[in-house]
Amino acid sequence: MKIVRADTHWIAVPFEHGGPKTTGFGGRPWANMQTLIVEIETDNGLVGHGEIFGHNGIPAALAAFEHQIKPFLLGRDARAIGPLMLELQKVNHNFGRYGQTLFAISGVDIALWDIAGKAANMPLWQLLGGSGEASVPAYSSLMRFGDPEFVEQRTADSVAMGYSHVKLHERTPEAVEAARRGGGPDCKIMVDVNCPWTVAEAIEVGDAMAEFGVHWLEEPVWPPENFDGLAEVRNNGLCHVAAGENASTAWEFQQMMRAGAVDWAQPSVSKVGGVTEFLKVCRLAEMHNIGIAAHSPYFGPGYVATMHLLAAFTGQKAPLERLFGKLEATLYPGLTDPKPDGHIPLPSGAGLGQEPNQDVIKQYKVKA
Repeated sequence: MKIVRADTHWIAVPFEHGGPKTTGFGGRPWANMQTLIVEIETDNGLVGHGEIFGHNGIPAALAAFEHQIKPFLLGRDARAIGPLMLELQKVNHNFGRYGQTLFAISGVDIALWDIAGKAANMPLWQLLGGSGEASVPAYSSLMRFGDPEFVEQRTADSVAMGYSHVKLHERTPEAVEAARRGGGPDCKIMVDVNCPWTVAEAIEVGDAMAEFGVHWLEEPVWPPENFDGLAEVRNNGLCHVAAGENASTAWEFQQMMRAGAVDWAQPSVSKVGGVTEFLKVCRLAEMHNIGIAAHSPYFGPGYVATMHLLAAFTGQKAPLERLFGKLEATLYPGLTDPKPDGHIPLPSGAGLGQEPNQDVIKQYKVKA
């Protein structure tokens, strides 16, 4: 089963989160959600889809795919996922083991696992040994609003939709207090601050937030690979610590866990090295008695792959992350909004279980 085609589709879909205008990288307005889809076809007609992490960084990720990864794909055996991923990491290590190179590898890996499931006529969760759950619980992941009033309202909106867990991207105790008012006493509140603080600052502000109930404090120290600093916050602060969306490959997660840095490890399938590396991180987490809280603020195949991975993982796991907001169109109808009980149905078809909507791809495709 040889790879005969490897293409990408860059789409940008208008997005509304209901709060103040949010800016992305470089101060540009964040008015849409950008997704870079990998599409791989084999000589027997199977087509697999993956997702490369990118958002506003997609041009760089696309260049990495076209110039560093794609030349090694054509003519290769699509079934030999492990050897091919190892080769791609080895031949590209001079360009950096992490960042855009690994993001591109991640997208290819997801697409090949999609093909593997289709070849076996099994959904990915079943191919990975999962138990066949009909749905996965999800949590609402809010944008950073910077306004406690909006935080309170969006938290209340999330709970009304069925979510029992809500994640903030705020950096003040006042915002956490507002979320507690909006979510009520039973809502689990997580706080992702995106690596801003020193260890001392993280402990001080985290402890002030803890007064209002924090399920975990996410990525509180700079830089994200400061695992010893994270361990200090975990050991001396009042909050459980989560991190890992910026960690790449199982090797970096191994260093994190050996340092005793986290209660929750957060591999991101479109960044960490795809399904292959995500599975390795899951095994490490089980060995270290650490929970898995997958990072998945995606709208493409990476989001769907995360659903399958959580359904297959048998250890301690957090609900599926679902970025709160409304897209003008969705690649995966039926897989984006929770049911009243806060669960999202798991696709049951072969591979990723559902094909991305080709009409959406055509309508919102960006010219590279």
